[in-house]
Amino acid sequence: MDYVGLAEGAAEKMELYRRDPSGWRGCRRMSEVSVSWRPSAEFAGNVYRGEGIVPASPQDVWECIKPVADGPRTKWDQNVKDFEVIEAISDTVSICRTTTPSAFMRIISPREFVDVILMKQYEDGTMLSAATNVEHPLCPPQPNFVRGFNYPCGCFCIPFPGEPEKTQLLSFFQTDLGGYLPQTVVDSFFPASIAGFYSNLTKAVKALKA
Repeated sequence: MDYVGLAEGAAEKMELYRRDPSGWRGCRRMSEVSVSWRPSAEFAGNVYRGEGIVPASPQDVWECIKPVADGPRTKWDQNVKDFEVIEAISDTVSICRTTTPSAFMRIISPREFVDVILMKQYEDGTMLSAATNVEHPLCPPQPNFVRGFNYPCGCFCIPFPGEPEKTQLLSFFQTDLGGYLPQTVVDSFFPASIAGFYSNLTKAVKALKA
């Protein structure tokens, strides 16, 4: 499997989503984030876009969200129970397994996701983490988890012009949760989950700086 090619493809999709403002429909707005969606071209679901300003430098925000083993994400992100690197392909590409706890009043049982993840830094200081689902021989489906699938998804940490202690965080979530969930549950879960992601991240960067 061409893991590097798949990771680079996911990053290219993120850049396309970032540049394409058309077709997004707002579904949730809070002080930390504005959430919108449109039908996915990858699977029979939606792609969600979160956009917000985090009151911290891009480096501090990146420190909280970067996909690395023993990173802080499992501590602050209520949707990440465990995160492990299965194989490091290069300095910037790795195969990772993420498990999530039960959610939505236990209607959604624990999930596991296996993704190839690419980390990238741009000349303007923007940092990107992009991912998409893969299979890996060291990571067969585990009992007690439903295997879900992330289609091209990721987060941009974008410097805020003239304000070093602000970061524009632009994120795209595109996930097939697997199993047999009513569509109304899925449609309610993601906007609430993304809002929680931004709210908890804001608290995490404040704690990091304290």
